[in-house]
Formats: sequence, C-alpha cells, structure tokens
Amino acid sequence: MNQHDNVLADFEDTETAFAGKSTWQLRESFAVFKLFGIQSIIYIGTKIIVLGLKFKLPITWLVKYTIFKQFCGGTSIDDCEAAVDQMYKYKVGSILDYSVEACEREEDLDQVADEICRTIAKVVESEALKCSVFKMSGIITFDLLQRVSSQEQLTKKHQELWDRGVQRLDLICKYAADRKVPLQIDAEETWIQPAIDNLAEDMMVKYNTEKVIVYNTLQMYRHDRLAYLKDWYAKVNGSYKLGVKLVRGAYMEKERLRAEQLGYPSPIQSDKESTDQDFDAAMMFCLERLHQVAVFIGTHNEQSTLKAVDYMRANDIGASDPRVLFSQLYGMSEHISFNLAKHGYQVAKYVPYGPIKSVLPYLFRRAEENSSIKGHAGRELELLSREIVRRKRLV
Repeated sequence: MNQHDNVLADFEDTETAFAGKSTWQLRESFAVFKLFGIQSIIYIGTKIIVLGLKFKLPITWLVKYTIFKQFCGGTSIDDCEAAVDQMYKYKVGSILDYSVEACEREEDLDQVADEICRTIAKVVESEALKCSVFKMSGIITFDLLQRVSSQEQLTKKHQELWDRGVQRLDLICKYAADRKVPLQIDAEETWIQPAIDNLAEDMMVKYNTEKVIVYNTLQMYRHDRLAYLKDWYAKVNGSYKLGVKLVRGAYMEKERLRAEQLGYPSPIQSDKESTDQDFDAAMMFCLERLHQVAVFIGTHNEQSTLKAVDYMRANDIGASDPRVLFSQLYGMSEHISFNLAKHGYQVAKYVPYGPIKSVLPYLFRRAEENSSIKGHAGRELELLSREIVRRKRLV
C-alpha cells in the first residue's frame, strides 16, 4: 500500500467532508453547482446581476441566498463567526478575506486598510483563524499599480498618492508583524503584478528576517512564475525568509482576452497540464527549502495535495508543521479540507466577506471557474450527490 493510500481513500469519505452540514445545506450547494453547469445561465445571470444593481432593482436577495451564501462567510467579520466556529469543530481553520478590490477614493482605501487591521486583530483573538489576507488594489488604486508596473514616470500628485499607498501597506505589515500574524498579499492581473511583487518583496525585507510574516502569491497558470520563484530565491540568498502562497489562478479568461486585444503574447500557460506541472514543481521547490521558505498550498487538486503529503511523510515533516499550510476556498473541496484536518494537517478555508456589491468580482470568478460540468463543479456534484444518497439510506 502506498503511504498516502489512507488519505487518498479519505478523499472519498463524504461523511467526514460534510459532517458539519445539514442535508438541506447539501441540497442548496448541489443546486448552486448544478446551475454552474449551464454556461449560458452563468453568462446571462452575471449580466442581469450587474444591471440589476446598477438600476437598484431588488436583486441583492437573490445573490445573497445563492452564490454569496455558498462562497462567502458573510457581510462582516462578526457575520462570519458562525461559519468559522462550525468549521473549527473539525479542526479546519479559516482565513478572513475582506474581498473589496479596485477602490478609487482615498477614504475608501483608508477604510480597507483599517478593515484589514481588524482581521489581523481577530486572528490574535481566535485560534480558529490562521492568518490575514488582502488585495493590494484595495489599498492602492489599480491605476497607480498599473502606472508603476509599466515603469511610467509619476507626476508629483501620483507620487504623493503612491507614497500614501505604500504607507498604508507598511502600516498593515507592521501591525501584523507586531502581533506575529501571517499576512498574505493576493496576486492580481499581470499588468499590475510587477508593482505588487516589488512591494511584497520590500515588506519581506523588513518583516521576514526571523520568521515568515508576509507572503506573496504566485498564480501558476502564468508560464513565468516558476522561473520567478527560482530567481527570487536565488536573489534573496538567505537574507530573509520567503513567504510563498501558491495558487493556480483566477483571471485566465480576462488575461487571454486582453492579450489578444492588445496584441501581446498571452501570459497564460498553453494548457492545464502545464499549469499542473508548474504548480507541483513550485510546491516541491518550496517544500525542499523549508529552512528558508514557508509555503501556503492553495489548491483544489487532489493529486497536488497528495504529492505534498507524500513528501512531508517521506521527509519526516510533521503534519502540523507551521511552515506548511493547505487551503481551499470556502464552499468548495470540503472532501480535501476536512479529511486533511482529520489527519492532523494544517488546513484553513479562505473565507471572503464584505458588502454583496463589493464582493461580486470575487463571486463572478468563482462562477466562471466552476462553469464547466467537466471541471471542478462536476466533482462537487458527484460528492454532494453521494453524501445525500448515503444519508437517505440511513433513514
């Protein structure tokens, strides 16, 4: 028997995966993922939601009790408490994400920074919360991030706004470092990512000298990220510790469309197999260098998860080692999250929250990535259906 066979078998254990959910909740989730299998409905539905909110039609309730309920913890930190506590009964932690992005007004940017600090403070209070996370476009305008990424010469006014944004970032990172709370900076679109990468590295120089506080996120559906990781590690040369968050990515269609429209080579891998190969290669690169790297493995891929488990077991890396954290999105891949936690691995659900209108970009990305019945939604439907049938047989 392979050393991961018991974990592999448990990925089929729907009783553990859905232990915290009622049969009614399972049926609700089944309906949402079933809906995602109809691409035309997703396309038309997102357009209707945007128009409905624009013209102030009573459509918020529809979003709140369907896609929002499936993928978000609530509209506020306190609103998420019930979901966080319920998951922690099964040793599955949480990461609160105030999912507001692409703010424009200075007062909105300040408000987001304050909210991020509140999530950091909440981590200190609750052992169920593992770290904090945010998007740079929530505290520095998208326009400024794009200007700096393209190495544009900033005007005096833009420079002042940039300096204010960097001050917000440093305040957040210092707040986290003073409280020893890990802080993840999410990846965003490729045309603003260079500025985000540079800012993340600057913060690591300041705050990752003794332990990893700041993490930068690499989207491995980009064909250049594995090389970036290796070059970054070599450049640092042990001067500080690297915090690496690995995900496959969330902007694929948007990236390809922009590249086609503007006539530059697509930054996206040519196929899914290439993405999987680079994700696994980056994951192993980090696991082999835990003396210098802490890695956040954000994946819904069972095989990638098993590769990490295999390596940890073969190299006597404890399941509870704080340098390795597995994560899946709230409302997805319960079979991975809850069964890993059952075996003692460090697992945390990524739990977005915020005003419904503000989290729509996040929700639309979830709808897009689940819109193929042959993809992840198909696996979710299979497991949900199996657990519903299992419970019926017990009655």
